[in-house]
Amino acid sequence: MAIRVLWGREEQSQESAVPIEAMTPEIALVLGVLGVTVLLFVTEALRIDIVALLVMVALPWLGLIPAEDAFTGLSSGAVVSIMAILVMGFGLERTGVTSHLAAPIVRLGGDRPRRTLAACMLMVGVMSAFMQNVGAAALFLPVGLRVARINGLPPSRVLMPIGFAAILGGTLSMVGSSPLILLGDLLSEKGLEQLPLFAVTPIGVVLLLVGVALFAILGPSILPDRSAVKSVYDAQRALVRSWAIIDNIEELMIPRRSTLVGVTRHDASLILRYGVHVLAVRQLGRTSYAPKATHVFESGQRISLLGRPEDIERLVNDHKLRRRARPQIAEMWAEDRAGYAELLISPRASIVGKALRDVHVRARLGIEPLALLSGGEEVREFADVPLKPGDVLVVHGLWKNIRAVQEDDDFVLLSHAPAPIETGKALRAAACFLAAVSMTLAGVPLPLAFLSGAVAMILTRVVAIDEAYRAVSWPTVFLLAGLIPLGVAMQRTGAAAYVAQQMMGVLDGSHPLAILFTVGALTTVFTLFMSNVAATVVLVPLAMDLGLAAGLDPRAMALLVGVCAQNSFVLPTHQVNALLMTPGGYRNVDYLKTGGLMTLVFLPLAVLGIWLLWL
Repeated sequence: MAIRVLWGREEQSQESAVPIEAMTPEIALVLGVLGVTVLLFVTEALRIDIVALLVMVALPWLGLIPAEDAFTGLSSGAVVSIMAILVMGFGLERTGVTSHLAAPIVRLGGDRPRRTLAACMLMVGVMSAFMQNVGAAALFLPVGLRVARINGLPPSRVLMPIGFAAILGGTLSMVGSSPLILLGDLLSEKGLEQLPLFAVTPIGVVLLLVGVALFAILGPSILPDRSAVKSVYDAQRALVRSWAIIDNIEELMIPRRSTLVGVTRHDASLILRYGVHVLAVRQLGRTSYAPKATHVFESGQRISLLGRPEDIERLVNDHKLRRRARPQIAEMWAEDRAGYAELLISPRASIVGKALRDVHVRARLGIEPLALLSGGEEVREFADVPLKPGDVLVVHGLWKNIRAVQEDDDFVLLSHAPAPIETGKALRAAACFLAAVSMTLAGVPLPLAFLSGAVAMILTRVVAIDEAYRAVSWPTVFLLAGLIPLGVAMQRTGAAAYVAQQMMGVLDGSHPLAILFTVGALTTVFTLFMSNVAATVVLVPLAMDLGLAAGLDPRAMALLVGVCAQNSFVLPTHQVNALLMTPGGYRNVDYLKTGGLMTLVFLPLAVLGIWLLWL
């Protein structure tokens, strides 16, 4: 029977499993390599990408596969798809598309991180029902990182649940994952009627909702805290801590009756009286950043303030101001658009000896000075302090204004300023991604569709080619590329069929539930070390034959294999887990712990769902 794999991990003809009566030396060797691989994964004696490379070179040296087949993983559809997805994800992030996706989730969750996480998981799960799991996960990867930053959580507390939700969402429809798509061909080969589109939906809904509830309730206790993992925003946190800066931004509106109306910023003395800095002022749709001392406060203006909550509260009461629940000056709240930086006074600067108020930093650079380190001492009231060579000024402002400091000979920018968000290219980025997704829904193979989308982003100048190379996580690429040959070796030597037939043989005359649990568990194990497509091709014919012998519906047995082929949480060998491992800073032990719990929840629910609904 010829089976075309839409996912793209393999596209080749597979023959029905041939009975293998005894273990051959080749089977023993493959199982030995598999055992060593598992041992290295569990003990973390080596990095997982190094383990994968060892597997890649060991298999041909042992004569288990031809040398040319050892490197098929590097050209496999899975690897190409992952690389393309990472490039498109970078394009969506740098154009601000993902910030628009994250905004409603953050508003829905409010100040409750668990509710925010549940909303994220539900959205990615539903989306994954009609597109490939890894595509949904890739789309929500930057969204998850943003949600983590806004809620002050390490990425490791957010990305794994999102990835698991993408995998669980693949069980919501018969087109949600490649194994379920394949069932139609496999059933037709046996002369059986194909399953309807939503045959698996009741089981998938339960699996997704239980998964969401599991992380919403137990998330903090079962998810790893990899807060030590470095990101571009860690420097911001370190700077805030080292300078003891109050990192609290609020937005207020000046009503007509406020005593601030008609008062200049200089006369209001908000810094001196309240310790509060004015970051921006918005009126009539226009925003002025770091307003000058001569700025006059007027009725209807919205002001973005930086200061302690209690100090801002005093300001609100003293001047009859109103708080804004939904900020209009969104840039001040978004770390990708604004932040803190350190500026060094150049040794030969023209401003040496001048007071800061005479330098007009706000008008000149459009940034707000917060603190000054002069002569080794920190100065908070520094407007009249003469500047010396080597003094360090801490500022807050838009990143585009902070980056412009590099063109000013009087200052040296000491801090890293993130690349600008190019909102003008957002429509192009979104169009490229949606076109790629639409092609997959139309039947175009996933690698071709997603690589076309990535190339389109490069041609439309959403992403530069050098940025595309940097966007790819090469450890992820080699992890997948190194393990794919192991799955090929298990099939070619007959190791997969041998193990499956031995297990099936033990079940003769067993209770139907015992048969279902064993088939589900065997499928789960197979999908950890070979593609879920290959595992489905190997196990579905055996499971259907076993079902017929035991008086069970063979279509139900095939559906069980298709569902449990998604039970890939224990190791980072699934494409979604591999995609999120580096940005989440995860280790194998994290998947063994959290993924193991998810596996233990998934398997009984899947088996009971098949038992209650189909048998």
